[in-house]
This record gives sequence, structure tokens and C-alpha cells, in this order.
Amino acid sequence: MSFLAHAAARAAFVALLLVPFAHAARADTFGSGENAFSIPMVTVGDPGNAPDTTGAPNPVGAVGYTYRIGKYEVPEEAVRKANALSELAGEQLGITLDERGPQKPATGLSWFEAARFVNWLNEDAGFHAAYKFDDGPLGTGEFQLWEPTDPGFIPGNRFRNSLARYVLPSADEWYKAAFYDPFAEVYYDYPTGSDMPPTPVMSGTDLGTAVWNQDTGPTDVVLAGGSSPYGTIGQGGNVSEWHEGPASAVPDIKSSSNLRAIRGSDWGLAVSAGGMSSLSSPADLSPKLSFSVVGFRVLTVPEPSGFGIMLAIVLLGAFIPRFASRQEHVS
Repeated sequence: MSFLAHAAARAAFVALLLVPFAHAARADTFGSGENAFSIPMVTVGDPGNAPDTTGAPNPVGAVGYTYRIGKYEVPEEAVRKANALSELAGEQLGITLDERGPQKPATGLSWFEAARFVNWLNEDAGFHAAYKFDDGPLGTGEFQLWEPTDPGFIPGNRFRNSLARYVLPSADEWYKAAFYDPFAEVYYDYPTGSDMPPTPVMSGTDLGTAVWNQDTGPTDVVLAGGSSPYGTIGQGGNVSEWHEGPASAVPDIKSSSNLRAIRGSDWGLAVSAGGMSSLSSPADLSPKLSFSVVGFRVLTVPEPSGFGIMLAIVLLGAFIPRFASRQEHVS
């Protein structure tokens, strides 16, 4: 076997050992001092996956790049700390939300407020705003579409700016994280890695469970049911979640009343779990309105991922010894 074949075999073996870590959660940290907080993220790899042609909308779920998405719904604590830091900096983020507890999902905020929170994350991390408002990225003015003359303009998505690091999930990004299994290369009906309806629970993370069919809720974001194949928690039940755009339209129409989709259902879903399934169409709501059963999670398209770097090191480590040995033999 040639030294290149040895290198490839060695790299493939070690890469296989690293697979379980590829989807492990890694937190991004924001703020400072008593107002510091972290958002755990899981990696959604397998770029170029085929879309689901049996779900809603149809097709959906194909994403051509690796990204990271919040393992949990954004908790109240994160938004309140961003509010506090914004005020200390002389800015008025001033997002209003329900008061249930620091680790409860942040609900009672509009899509516009969720977008401004995402803009704050980008500002804190030193990146460009994701969403455009006429009085600045943290302002309360009218929402605007990015124009072709704006740096970071994306022709196919005028809501999002390509220079931003943190964004709200698109329909495809959210769907893939919830329903796609990269190992089996299939889409499941439910965001718990199964075609069987999840068992309703008030709280907990047992496999195949979700927070639905409950009289009270929501539960803490870290206890919102069993995980998806990629490791996300709570994409079914607990609270519904804002998408970046509308359910069935390209986001390129300039209108402050344009709709935004929600998906995932909430703790009060009763009788049937179908409302959280891949077959259930997202609902469109006004981005101006807030709801006690609607929260959100954030997404980032990262710089070279830690897993990619590890794999590169493995490949290099496999190649160099063989190359050096061959050079010594030649000399």
C-alpha cells in the first residue's frame, strides 16, 4: 500500500472516531461581567443534502453549507442581559418579553424584537447587523430590505445580510436541524429522530419526548424534550419559534406588514402531535405582534468549524510521517 493510501486510511479511521463530536454543542459567549451569557450551538453539517419532498413546504430542508444553530430556544436571561448592556452603552434595545423565569424561553416579543436581539449579538461580537431598520440596527423604526448597493446584499434573501454572523433560521435551516438524520440520510416526521409521535411530558430530556399536551408551560429551555439527530432540544413543543421569513414566499417584498412564519407548536398542543410534525405547514403571523407561545432560536454560519480544523490536522498528521519516511528512504 502506498504512503498516500496509508495516510488516507489512517485519516479516515480517526475521522470516524471524531464523528460523535461533530454535532456536540459549543457555546458562543456574549456580554461581560454580571451580564455575560452563553448560547450553546450545535453544528449542522452534511452540506448539499437532498430536500424533503414529503414535508411542508415542499421541497424543504436542503442546505448547501455547514452552519450552527442554537441547541435550545433563547432564554429570557439572554434577552434581559442584552437589554441591560444596551442601556449601559447608551442604546435603547428595550425588548419587552414575558416574565416567567431566567431559563424559560423568551416569549412575548415580536419578530422585529427578535431581529433586533440578533443584531445586538452581531454588534457585541464585532460583526455587521443581520437585519436593517431605518433608525439603526438596534432601533425601533421601520424594517427595511437590504438594497443591491448595501455591503453584504444577498439577491435571494433581502432580509439577511451576508456580513452578519448571527441570524434567525430560514425555513430550510430550521427544518434540516429539526428533522434530518445525517447518518441515515432520511427526514423523520418528528424533531426527536423518529416517525412516532413524541411522548408528552411537562419537562425532561428523555429520548422521544416533547413538551406538549400540558395545562401549563413552558418549561426551561434545557428541559424541553428529547433531542433531534443533530442535538437540538425543543424544536417540537414547549414554544413555537419564529423563522426568518414567511412560510411560502421569497422575502423580497418591502412591506412592514409582510408575514413571518412560526413552527414547532407549543406546550398547549392537545389531542394530536401532528402540529409539530414535518407534515404540518408553518403558520404566518405579523412580525409586529408578540405571542406568549412564540419564542425563537438563533443560527450562525461559522468560520471554519472546529471539526473541520480537527480533520485537517488529522489529515496532515497522517501525511507528514509517511512523506518524511519516504524522503529519508530516497535520500
